Amino acid sequence: MKVSERGSDGSSLPRPRNKAGRNVPVAIIVGVLLGALIIGCLIIPHAWYPLLAVIIPLATLEVSRRLKEHEYDVPVLTMLAGGQLILWLSLPWGARGMLMGYIVSVGAIMITRLFHRGTHHAPTNYLRDMSVAVFVLTWISLCGTAAAHLTLFNEGSLRGWALIATFILCVVANDVGGFTAGVFFGKHPLAPAVSPKKSWEGFAGSLVFAAIVGVITTWLLLHRAPWEGIVVGVFLACAATLGDLVESQFKRDLGIKDMGTLLPEHGGLMDRLDSLLPAAAMTWIIATVLQM
Repeated sequence: MKVSERGSDGSSLPRPRNKAGRNVPVAIIVGVLLGALIIGCLIIPHAWYPLLAVIIPLATLEVSRRLKEHEYDVPVLTMLAGGQLILWLSLPWGARGMLMGYIVSVGAIMITRLFHRGTHHAPTNYLRDMSVAVFVLTWISLCGTAAAHLTLFNEGSLRGWALIATFILCVVANDVGGFTAGVFFGKHPLAPAVSPKKSWEGFAGSLVFAAIVGVITTWLLLHRAPWEGIVVGVFLACAATLGDLVESQFKRDLGIKDMGTLLPEHGGLMDRLDSLLPAAAMTWIIATVLQM
């Protein structure tokens, strides 16, 4: 396959190996609007928690709707209440509140699903449905609360807004680097059984772009050493890529292309949050370690 063509001056220009697979201008516009929303919530005092208090249930409903379409029976109301419990308990009590809310929510899911047909009828597909409900709670509510909890870091150079900006910019760099390298150079599949379009070349692009942005943001926003920025960028790229692969397998199991249609040329809400949520949790872990 040819990967270059002649420009008007006779020079050789790179030519994409693969198609982008979506309307790139529309995707960029939607991405910019989402970025503006995030920046606005970082500027407006105390807006980050309310934003996630809306995003978490919307994402939970989106995934739950898809699960129900494929005959999974998950306790949606319990999952929604649990998500809010985890989120708001973390505001006054930090990580301890987050853990308490998570434990209570998992227990409530186990009990709710156990008796969803009453006490005189055994539940059907109990292990399957209970497990996937806990998975969704962990994936969305726990990781989303970790993103919210970042605003509570306000010691030394680890400021909440700077941590949030750092992880979001690194994830954007991961997406841009992976997309660019994958389109132009993607040849060797990364995990063809899970996500056929992802390549090792794209993953390399993700690591490089995220590491560069990690160095810049960690130095300018967090006032840490450049080598720490490389570590941050690489770890966030790995977390974001893993989140993307997990969602790909989730959709593959359900036989669907997108989680929803809320965001034009991006799919559903979870099609954008798939990499951000685990990256937020990874950022929370890194910030916690640096604070020790």
